[in-house]
Amino acid sequence: MAHDTSHRDLGYCGGEVRTHDRDRFLVSLFAPADRRPDLFALYAFNLEVAKTAELVSEPILGQIRLQWWREALEEAYAGGGRKHQVAEPLAEAIRSRRLDQAPFERLLAARERDLEPAPPADLAALERYAEDTSATLQLLALQILDAETEASRQAARQVGIAWALTGLLRAVPFHAAQKRLYLPEDHLNVAGVERRALFELQGSDALSGVAMRLAKRARERLAEARRLRGEVPKAALPALLPARLADTYLARLERADFDPFHPLVQAVPGWRALVLGRAALRGRY
Repeated sequence: MAHDTSHRDLGYCGGEVRTHDRDRFLVSLFAPADRRPDLFALYAFNLEVAKTAELVSEPILGQIRLQWWREALEEAYAGGGRKHQVAEPLAEAIRSRRLDQAPFERLLAARERDLEPAPPADLAALERYAEDTSATLQLLALQILDAETEASRQAARQVGIAWALTGLLRAVPFHAAQKRLYLPEDHLNVAGVERRALFELQGSDALSGVAMRLAKRARERLAEARRLRGEVPKAALPALLPARLADTYLARLERADFDPFHPLVQAVPGWRALVLGRAALRGRY
């Protein structure tokens, strides 16, 4: 089983991921030690671009921030690199692991959509967003782990989409407080979800119905990923272990009658490392 690491040994990126993306930090501990710094750099980059919409008061400021990262990546692929606590180790990971450039471009384009106030039009649009953000990150993790096969890529895509759907359901209160919505607009309209009440952090049966349908979709994605389990190389496991945590979070959502505002949904289970450790020992995601 993997062991935790002192904050001092993690470097800046590892410390940021440990503090702000604990789930991905924990799954990274099950990767070989020489791959962890590159995974931490990747996930720290994701933190930098994912928080853009929260940090800026105007969309143009968010676009400027994302453009900075776009140019930093171009410099990294040209053999250079910017003096920055995340950009430098990310450039090293790009070079040492020969990471593809297209996934980074796809991820940045998706983060530009965070600057738009409108929610995704339908489930297909939401899943495209999930694929371009979360699944793209999982595919880059596979490259760092040197575990890319057709089966592992397909499994990572399904796990990434399921992880994003699960995370967005748990983040409903956080986004609602910012007057932001990531739930499909057509689902909200058909269910009759009252936006004003939602933005006042009030749950409803209508909202729970939408959450139930999205949770079901996440579970379908996880099931698709697990159908490939026999074909996926063992080295890919650290990129796929979030599936186990998604199971835990979805089960809590179900116990809360699919109310994203329920305290059970928002509480962080203290035994995540144990769940991951058992899964890793069995080689299961």
